[in-house]
Amino acid sequence: MFRDRRIGEAWQVGINAHLLSGQAGYRRAGIHHYIAQLLNHLPSSKARLGYTIFTNDTAELRPGPATAVVPTTWPTERRLVRILWEQLAWPLAARQRHLDLLHSLAFVTPLASHCPTMVTVYDLSFIYYPENFPAWQRLYLTSQTRRSCRQARRVVTIAESGRQDVHRLFDIPRERIDVVRPGVDAAFSLRPAEEVIAFRQRQELPERFILHVGTLQPRKNIPALLEALARLKRPEIGLVLVGGKGWFFEEIFARVQALGLGEQVRFAGYVSDEELPLWYNAASLLVFPSLYEGFGMPVVQAMACGTPVIAAETSAVPEVTGEAALLFHPQDASALANHLASILDDPQLAATLRQRGLLQAQQFSWELSGQQMAAIYESVLAEI
Repeated sequence: MFRDRRIGEAWQVGINAHLLSGQAGYRRAGIHHYIAQLLNHLPSSKARLGYTIFTNDTAELRPGPATAVVPTTWPTERRLVRILWEQLAWPLAARQRHLDLLHSLAFVTPLASHCPTMVTVYDLSFIYYPENFPAWQRLYLTSQTRRSCRQARRVVTIAESGRQDVHRLFDIPRERIDVVRPGVDAAFSLRPAEEVIAFRQRQELPERFILHVGTLQPRKNIPALLEALARLKRPEIGLVLVGGKGWFFEEIFARVQALGLGEQVRFAGYVSDEELPLWYNAASLLVFPSLYEGFGMPVVQAMACGTPVIAAETSAVPEVTGEAALLFHPQDASALANHLASILDDPQLAATLRQRGLLQAQQFSWELSGQQMAAIYESVLAEI
């Protein structure tokens, strides 16, 4: 039962943000950044909306006057505990607080809720590439994401590609699926040459190197990048892999040794948000060979830093890059090697990609993302 609303009283939206992570590691990757930035850019001037954010990680949140942040004593950094919290504790808290709409920012809504629900789906890689996920995780995500999308009043994806995936695989009408794309933070920008030089010296980086940013997991297709590097046959060109260990990452380390690339490849591990823009600025180019992406945030971040991009022509990536990157089939290491040589050997091509990327990155705004999400909340609540 919905609460009685007085005329002019704000609707109350409850948002599950327990996937936010204050710990350094792979959980602070794309989804974490999307959630944190989106919440910080929900328009506080919307008098018709109030927000209740459920999370235990508040370090990056800047709640506005219409926002309440509600922690829990449950240790939701543990996956099973988080699942139990969203199915048991969250619906109860929502009823006690008389919330009007629940929005899960990560795949799964409660089985039972006293009010309508919304769900954000970032990608469906667990369906397209089931072999890349632990069996229990794959089964849980597949069954519960499908159920959540079918129960929800509205589904949100982060690219048109994802919208079409949800429609096709879960049989959700397109008119119930909205797209709210990520933005790019102002920190990702061109840095002064002296700052970049000092960073390169501090990190003992070569003058020219290839950068990859992403969690070490099978979907990122890093072995194809290693194969292309081996074909390039330029030992003076380094490769830096920025990102925490995810799952099934052992093959990556084994492939480095098998290809004799131990002296060229550097595993930088998780890099702080403050330092990441300098890695982009210092790199000669970014390679993003992922087999499947809901969006591909490192691509936009790199373009905003003026870094030329080579990316796999798959899923949402062509939407994100537009005409600002060189694309290749994700299984074609030979084509990737040729693209690497083209950028490294042709300063004019690198400069052209750099300028196109800077323009393309301007299309992505967190302010717009927050406004779009608030408009979806109002649209759903207007139907109640």
